[in-house]
Amino acid sequence: MSRVAWILCACALMAIPCVAADWPQYGGPDRTNISAETGLPRAFPAGGLKVLWEVRAGAGYGGAAIQDSKVYFLDRVAGRSDVLRCLDLESGKDEWSYSYPAPGKISHDGSRSVPSVDDKYVFTIGCFGQMHCISKKTHKPVWSKKITKDFGDAGRLPTWGYSQSPLLYQDVVIIAPQTAEAGLVALDKATGKERWRSGPVGKAHYVSPVVVNIGGIEQAIIVNANGATAVDAATGKKLWNYDGWSCRISIPNITSIGDGRVVITGGYKAGTVMIKVSQSGGKWQAKELWRNDKINSQMNPALLYKDHLYINSNSNEASDGLMCVDLDGKILWQTGQSPNFQRGHTLLVDGMLYIIEGKLGSLHLVELSPESYKEVGKIESLLSGREIWAPLSLCGTKLIIRDQSKMLCLDLTKGQ
Repeated sequence: MSRVAWILCACALMAIPCVAADWPQYGGPDRTNISAETGLPRAFPAGGLKVLWEVRAGAGYGGAAIQDSKVYFLDRVAGRSDVLRCLDLESGKDEWSYSYPAPGKISHDGSRSVPSVDDKYVFTIGCFGQMHCISKKTHKPVWSKKITKDFGDAGRLPTWGYSQSPLLYQDVVIIAPQTAEAGLVALDKATGKERWRSGPVGKAHYVSPVVVNIGGIEQAIIVNANGATAVDAATGKKLWNYDGWSCRISIPNITSIGDGRVVITGGYKAGTVMIKVSQSGGKWQAKELWRNDKINSQMNPALLYKDHLYINSNSNEASDGLMCVDLDGKILWQTGQSPNFQRGHTLLVDGMLYIIEGKLGSLHLVELSPESYKEVGKIESLLSGREIWAPLSLCGTKLIIRDQSKMLCLDLTKGQ
């Protein structure tokens, strides 16, 4: 190829716009609450961020999934129904919705989970355990399940309803009924046919399962009241169980550190542990490496960045703020009450932490460092009301946040 042709080819490639990474399920592509985006501003512009759009929403805690410039979230009409809504990412315009009857009320009523989206389907789990696979083409159900009917326990509902988000894995979707008859279950995406179900993994709590590769085996891991259990993601065969940690109400999923190390955290004085998962003689085992009872995150999993953990250590019983913890479990710094963040969610991108103050609704931007807390931006009063606990979602330069009455899309590159 001639030198001129090479130059023309290079120019053409440079002209192709960068494609923003989708956020297709709870916690992003790999459920870590960490984005692979780079090049975003490392400070907020003067006057705050531009709000691209705002839409009204019913009460709830369910965040957004984003794919192919569409925003999907599960809304709720109090006492009556669940509503899957699809919005245009650029404008916030409602494009379509699917509603189904879900009568009744639960404590802290409202939507709970984040939809999971692939190229054909949207998967949802409502607070009363109704699961749907919705066609993106027809906007109608392809198949449906009811956790309390199809997987045992005769209609028993967790105290605060089902809060888990479906897990996308290859050509199946994995859910966690956590009944006496089915711990984890893999369903064929296209048909809903059961591929496998594991044995019991403990009483149903509020954690979403995660798949982690340990020792060359893809393992579906679920946290429950008495530790964590892993099954082979391809077969549902139980691999290991760790019961050295307990939490009255488990919510955060695990954090994989690599080399078989897994971090489990929770509120209600549960503390935080790191375990080491390994295989010997054909048998799997989980050994505790360290425990720190001063780290209590009721809502958020630990975030891993450059061999350090960043954890919003707040719960009903603890109010210690954002913490930096080394991989030996030592707390290097914590913000305490200045600022505290309550139980707001966190999202990490390119060494920068976006964190919502869960009671006041302010958005903070923090440059992560083990040396000290380094806040580089704060915007007041973006959200309001009580219990601002929904997870954040990021696609390109667009950050989506919500409270109990509205959802906002912010442009991280533009001032207000």
